[in-house]
Amino acid sequence: MHLAGTVEGIRVKADMSDQAGDVLDFLRAQFARVHDKLEAMSADLAEVKQRLTTVEIQVSSLAATEGSHYGHTMQRLDRLEIRLGRIERRLDLADVPIS
Repeated sequence: MHLAGTVEGIRVKADMSDQAGDVLDFLRAQFARVHDKLEAMSADLAEVKQRLTTVEIQVSSLAATEGSHYGHTMQRLDRLEIRLGRIERRLDLADVPIS
């Protein structure tokens, strides 16, 4: 009887060991899936950061270009105002000279 109990106990321990191995295999597989997804998300985030930087550069370039256009437009208006003043003086249309 003592022998039968020992054999039975070994079988129970072997069954528990098999179950623990199955659980560990399952957990390893799940960890590998999570790890793969994390790597994919990390790669996606790096791409999003790169694209955001490109957008930021384009927006700043656009803002600089708009500022440059405004400056050029104002210079041109100033030159036109001076030319108009000279034309008015030549035709005696202006009472006060514009410098």
